[in-house]
Amino acid sequence: MSESSIANLEIHLGRLLNAGVFASATLLAAGLFLWEATPWHRSGGALLTTGLVILMATPILRVLVSVVEYWRMRDWFFVATTLVVLAVLFTTVATALAVRAAA
Repeated sequence: MSESSIANLEIHLGRLLNAGVFASATLLAAGLFLWEATPWHRSGGALLTTGLVILMATPILRVLVSVVEYWRMRDWFFVATTLVVLAVLFTTVATALAVRAAA
């Protein structure tokens, strides 16, 4: 793995994480403002939910981008390792959704 490909990966991941956190923070701030500005109607709940989903999805997207980049670099050890991490993340999400649906 060359240093330029690692630097490229870090740039991609940094941009992704910045975009995810910025989008999430913006939606959460707007949702919170609407929630507090209209206590009789409580609008803004959808923005809050979307902001939280984006915040939780950002690490998953980071792992997906890592898999693609490691695949392009043909670094099979890191492809396999990152796929295991992705499987753990998806298992956790699926379990949480199943528990929530059962409740």
